[in-house]
Amino acid sequence: MSMPSPSWRNMNAADLPAIMAAAAEVHPDYPEGEAVFAERLALHPAGCLVLAGGKGIGGYVLSHPWRFGQVPALDSLLGALPEDADIYYIHDLALLPVARGSGAASACVHRLAAHARASGFARMALVAVGNSAGFWRRQGFREAHDEALARKLASYDDAARYLVRDLKDDWRNA
Repeated sequence: MSMPSPSWRNMNAADLPAIMAAAAEVHPDYPEGEAVFAERLALHPAGCLVLAGGKGIGGYVLSHPWRFGQVPALDSLLGALPEDADIYYIHDLALLPVARGSGAASACVHRLAAHARASGFARMALVAVGNSAGFWRRQGFREAHDEALARKLASYDDAARYLVRDLKDDWRNA
């Protein structure tokens, strides 16, 4: 059964129980507490969205301004966003199986890129885990190679990759 007409909307605190259930299903190997989700929502609500449609949610995204080359540890609170943020960071984009293949993830990335550009950022970054690197490469992200980054990614898994997308002169602007 597919999800009818899903669309991205701003996340709110009432969504957190459904988001936690989705996170447990989509990312069982990367558990994070509800406090992490609640803090990201409080720190940068414009970067926290849910995929709504039908019953419940079909996915979510957490994103916020950050610093290039710095990777927030899993299941950790940020405390605050850096005043000298120089990149827009996608902490987590997750879709439940019912929403996969709908184009929702690409639509979300497009929306986040527009938000990042409008907020003055020239690049976006993320840590790709599991088998997601191919999707992110199709969205214009490229791997950033750095020994210090490789050590920071060790808390994720061996397949984790730090990926960056240049938003300046990006053909996806249209």
